[in-house]
Amino acid sequence: MATIFFSYSHKDEVLRNELEAHLALLKHEGLVDTWHDRRIVAGDQFDDAIFGQLEAADVVLLLVSSDFINSPYCYSREMTRAMERHNAGQARVIPVILRHCDWTRAPFGKLLAAPRDGRPVMSWPDRDEALADVARQVRQAVEAMGAASARAKRSPSAAPGASAKASATAALPRSSNLRLKQEFTEKDVDDFVRSSFDYVCRFFEGSIDAIGERNPGVSGTFDRIDSRRMAAILYRGGKKIAECSVRLDSLGRAGGIALSYDSSASPGSYNEMLTPEAGEQSLHFKSMGMSWGGGHNKHLSQEGAAEFLWELFIKQAQT
Repeated sequence: MATIFFSYSHKDEVLRNELEAHLALLKHEGLVDTWHDRRIVAGDQFDDAIFGQLEAADVVLLLVSSDFINSPYCYSREMTRAMERHNAGQARVIPVILRHCDWTRAPFGKLLAAPRDGRPVMSWPDRDEALADVARQVRQAVEAMGAASARAKRSPSAAPGASAKASATAALPRSSNLRLKQEFTEKDVDDFVRSSFDYVCRFFEGSIDAIGERNPGVSGTFDRIDSRRMAAILYRGGKKIAECSVRLDSLGRAGGIALSYDSSASPGSYNEMLTPEAGEQSLHFKSMGMSWGGGHNKHLSQEGAAEFLWELFIKQAQT
C-alpha cells in the first residue's frame, strides 16, 4: 500500500477534502492510504508529525495555488524536502494545480502536473471531472511504482532502531474517514450566488475585450447595467451575431443566475437558469437543462458557471 502525503495551504482545505473523496476507490482497493496535517492528534509535536509522515510517504501531492506558493511552510519546507526525496528516487511528487498562479518556474515546474495539461482544477467547468482526472493520474503513478518498491519500504533493511522509534511515537489507531458534510446557511448560498454573478460579469467583460484580438472584424460590447444585470453583444462587420443578458434572479430557494438570448430581455424571462446546490464540501451550480449547452447534471464551480454561460452566448456566433 502506497502512502500519499498532502502538502497544501489551509485556504485550499475544501479542495483537498474533495480530492481525497475522489481517491476513495484507491483506498477501498487497498492501494493507498492518505495523510494530511488534520490527522495530527493532540499532544503530537507538529513538525515531527508532519515531517515524519513526509519522510515515509511514497507519493507527495503538492496542491498548488497562490496561497501554497505564498506559504513559507508549504513552499520552503514541505515542497523543498519533497523535491529532495523525488530527485533521490525515494518518493514521487505530483503537482496538482488547484488555481491559476505562476508555478511553471518553481522547482516542481518541470514535473508533469495534474489535472490534464496542468489546467487548474478551478478552471474546469465541472470540478468533479477535474478531480477525477487527478485521481486517475495518481492511480497510474501508484501502479507504476509497483509492489516491489512498496515492499522495499517496509523491509527489515530499514535503519536500526527505526521500528522502535516509530512504535514509541505512534498515535492511537484512527480512521481517515473523519470528513463530515458541510452545513451551508441561506446567507452562505446567497453570498455564493452574488459573488458568482460578479465573477460572471468580469469573465464576460474580459472575454469580450479579448475576442477582437483573436478574430479580425469582430467586436463586442459589454454593459454592467446594475448590480443584478449585464448585457453582451458581438458584431461582425457591424452586424449583430450574438447577444445575451445575464441576470441575478431572485435570491433564495428559487433563485440563481439566468441567461436570455436577448440583451434587453424582460424580467422573468430566460433561456437557461443556473441554480445553487450544496454538495458535501462546497456549493456549486446546476443548470435547469433548458439550453443545448450540455451542462445538465454537471456540478459547476463559479468558474465553470461562467464558462458554461459564455459557451451558450458564443455558440450563437459559431453556428
